[in-house]
Amino acid sequence: MKLSLLFRSLMALLLLAAASVVNVAHAQGQEQADEMAKAERSARAREQAKELEKAGTAKTPPATVPLDLANVWILDLSNGGTVKIQLRPDVAPNHVARIKELTGRNFYNGLIFHRVIDGFMAQGGDPKGDGTGGSDLPDLQAEFSDLPHVRGAVSMARAASENSANSQFFIMLMPRLQLDRKYTVLGRVIEGMAYVDAIEKGEPAANPTKIVRAYMASTGG
Repeated sequence: MKLSLLFRSLMALLLLAAASVVNVAHAQGQEQADEMAKAERSARAREQAKELEKAGTAKTPPATVPLDLANVWILDLSNGGTVKIQLRPDVAPNHVARIKELTGRNFYNGLIFHRVIDGFMAQGGDPKGDGTGGSDLPDLQAEFSDLPHVRGAVSMARAASENSANSQFFIMLMPRLQLDRKYTVLGRVIEGMAYVDAIEKGEPAANPTKIVRAYMASTGG
């Protein structure tokens, strides 16, 4: 009887030990599996980060480019100031070409800034002076990019269609990033921003600021 009881106790201890070994092995196996899964997730995350970095580098244009007088647009304003704008043909070649063509025709000379909203932007380039006009050239296809609508950015105005920019443009007085990739940014003010700030406010203003003369720096006016 005592031997049988001892045997049963011994068997119980052996079974308990075996169960402990199994539990430890299972825990170790689960820990190894978790570590492997974690390593795989980390590897995938690194690969995705590399892909995003490559895509971003390829898509995002540089914030600045070397100064080229052939791409510096100058506006002499009726408030006595001169504004210099660096155009970006690397980002919006067709829009820059349009600005240059119309400037060569003296199209912008004498036009007013017809829509100027304090803390937002100053818009001009409309021969009618009310926001409904444009040139006799066809409308442009959008050239949206990752250049942001920050203070001093120059962007093309348009109607409801994304592909309706023609001659009108606006200069940002303050950042408005919700406009990004909805309007074509074609340049940025590099000199004379104080004179942009001084453009008369209104839609239009009672005494609107005019573009006395527009010309490219390379031509000297």
